[in-house]
This record gives sequence, structure tokens and C-alpha cells, in this order.
Amino acid sequence: MFNINDSLIICIDVQEKLVNMLNKKCDDVKHNCKKLMEAASILNIDVITVQQYPKGLGDTIESIKAIKNFPTIEKTTFSALKTPEFKAEFDKFNKKNILIFGIEAHICVLQSVVDLIKEGYNVFIVKDCCASRKKSDYKAALALAQSYGAKIITLEIALFNFLQSSKHQHFKEIQALIK
Repeated sequence: MFNINDSLIICIDVQEKLVNMLNKKCDDVKHNCKKLMEAASILNIDVITVQQYPKGLGDTIESIKAIKNFPTIEKTTFSALKTPEFKAEFDKFNKKNILIFGIEAHICVLQSVVDLIKEGYNVFIVKDCCASRKKSDYKAALALAQSYGAKIITLEIALFNFLQSSKHQHFKEIQALIK
């Protein structure tokens, strides 16, 4: 599917006010986002965190910020790729496989996914690390993204794809994240 050395993870707008407006059922999403970011730190996978207008929506949630000092870009555009600062940081990594997740799936995640696909990247949406206020918007976003060519995966699919084997030096650490 995707090689750990040629992959970049993009965390879209997992911010205080956006997380707080989601219903309690989305607590799993918040925890899954944290697990993916912890795994990225353990496995040394490149990550960019993006924040939509943090003055109004708050910073990235503390449980993610505390993991590692990942590059964080502020934006006001819905697609991260339309923010020059993001594009400049993104281009530094030169990766072809992009794993993306965040809030809201039908706005900033979707628009970023479509732009990434148009630029020729292999895009994987980690669906259990995404949310929208309305379930119908979430489902429509995944369906539309898939029609553009995005692959829909889960946290565990991503993690075990990165590991490739139970003999991986970090297997036990990653396995502990999902238990």
C-alpha cells in the first residue's frame, strides 16, 4: 500500500473548539488521532499539523500537541494546499503517499484531499481519525473523496502497514497503542 519512508501524515484542524462541538460519540476519533500521532512519533514518520484560524477555533488539542514538536501551520483556506506556508513546508518532505485525517471531514479534510489528488499524490484518509458534526456530511465526504481516488483506511490498517511484520523493532509499542 504505502511505504513508511515515502509517507507523510497530515493532521487537519484537530482543534479545541472543533473537537468540543462534536458529539460524545466522537471521543473515539480524538483518541484515535492521538494514537496515530503517537505512532508517527515512535516510528519517526513525518507529520504536518494544520490549524484553521486558531484565534477563533483554538489550538490543536493538547493531547496531540504534547506528543512531539511537529511543524504546525496556521491557515484560513479550507484546503491546506492553498495556504502558501503549508505548501512550502509540505514540499520540503517530498513524499508521494499522504495519510490525512482531521475535522471536519467534509470541509477542510475533503478539500485538501481533492487538491492532493489533483497534484498526483496517493492519498489515504484515516477514516476513524476523521469527524464532522453531522454523520451525513462525514459519509458524503468519504464517498466523494473516494470517487476522486482517495483510499479509505483505518488507524489499524495504517499502523500495521507501517510495521509490515511482528518482528519490527517497534511492534510492541505500536501494538500497545491499539489495545
